[in-house]
Amino acid sequence: MRRFIPRAIHYPTTSTLASRANSRLSLISKHLHPAPIQELNTPFSTERTSVSDDDIEIEPSPPPPPQPEIKTRSIETQTEAEEEISEEPSAVMSSQPEHPALLIPGPIEFDDAVLQSMSHFSESHVGGPFVQCFGEVLTMLRKVFQTTDTASQPFVISGSGTLGWDQVASNLVEPGDEVLVLHTGYFADSFADCFDTYGVKATQLKAPIGDRPQLDAVEKALQEKSYKMITVTHVDTSTGVLSEIEALSELVHRVSPDTLVVIDAVCSVGSEEIQFDAWGLDVVLTASQKGIGCPAGLSILMASGRAMDRFKNRKTKPTSYFGSWKNWLPIMQNYEAKKPSYFATPSPQLVRALHTSLTQILSTPLNDRFAAHRAASQKVKKAVADLGLKQLATKPENQANGMTAIYLPEGITPPEVLPNLLKKGVIFAGGLHKEIATKYIRFGHMGVSVTDPKRDDIDRAIKSLKEGLVEVGYKA
Repeated sequence: MRRFIPRAIHYPTTSTLASRANSRLSLISKHLHPAPIQELNTPFSTERTSVSDDDIEIEPSPPPPPQPEIKTRSIETQTEAEEEISEEPSAVMSSQPEHPALLIPGPIEFDDAVLQSMSHFSESHVGGPFVQCFGEVLTMLRKVFQTTDTASQPFVISGSGTLGWDQVASNLVEPGDEVLVLHTGYFADSFADCFDTYGVKATQLKAPIGDRPQLDAVEKALQEKSYKMITVTHVDTSTGVLSEIEALSELVHRVSPDTLVVIDAVCSVGSEEIQFDAWGLDVVLTASQKGIGCPAGLSILMASGRAMDRFKNRKTKPTSYFGSWKNWLPIMQNYEAKKPSYFATPSPQLVRALHTSLTQILSTPLNDRFAAHRAASQKVKKAVADLGLKQLATKPENQANGMTAIYLPEGITPPEVLPNLLKKGVIFAGGLHKEIATKYIRFGHMGVSVTDPKRDDIDRAIKSLKEGLVEVGYKA
């Protein structure tokens, strides 16, 4: 009998970690380098412009108070920012290899068990074990979205959250239809652009930066024109603005009952409360890599019975092939019934990871999860205020619980702050809104970084932010 000899485990050296950090910096150099803002559709620095002359502008409210003046500051160069990561010992986060805590508004940090599910051995996508797993995923999604209506239909399709837009635009409206898009940042422009691609006429109702369209303005817009659909970004990742969904849906059902209510919840599912049935929602679309806490690569969507009737009664064929519910509906129905089915090959490993993540989410009451995110959010926002800094979303009711968008002090830019944070083992994101991209950073606080009591991600990030600002000369 062969004697088992365990292999030695080689842990990375400090210089190796520094090399990895420098490599990561080079990959996001366009983000960190203080170059002029790029043209249309460049990530991290711009937002898409409106495509319609009919967009409705809302008068801005008075500007926020001026930022605190900077008395002294010392600017580090990009070369200095790329020096070795500090050798100060960091807290053990998990059994994963040591790495900076990813605290951007998605992707987020992942639980060990979720990542282990990604290493599942290769299996048939129509084999019994995987079909059982996929069926359970679809059933668990009903609980996460809080729908018990058997007419509701979950979809899980390989792709990013953006694929949810394509599903909505190609299955629930037809070329020439009118839709109303509520604008709170970058992602409303993007959704409107998607509609335009499919020949759908999108009108945006725009709010000032950091605010959201008010209900009286929405009511007025719905009374002036008939819209087949209204869309709203629950949490706009570019601004950290949280939209009020329950009251909005009630308004739409009262004023324009035939208008479908569609929620872009890519940055809110798992960290913000969503009651699909109770709030009368027709579509909630999201992705795997944010509040759900699974690696990127899955478009996740829940459609109401009313939305499915709209799809089944459309006059023209769906305007997408891969995203067509004509192709995907029988697949999802069969998988949930534990029957093998095939249209296009899913990712068994991603679905396995999603199964693990959803199991964890549902292992405690959803209200407890939402409360934990609110508590973490309040801690972050208090720390921001204590530093003398302001949020993009100045009104408490507009502030998301899974992220915070923070104005930097006057004269300090993201390329000066972000590399310092990276050297301290924390990764924040720069600005995404083209009008103010060089003025703010974004702090994501969702998923295991919030719910796992063994992790110190949030406290360490707050401490690193304070120290990083001091290092570039800021005095609160």
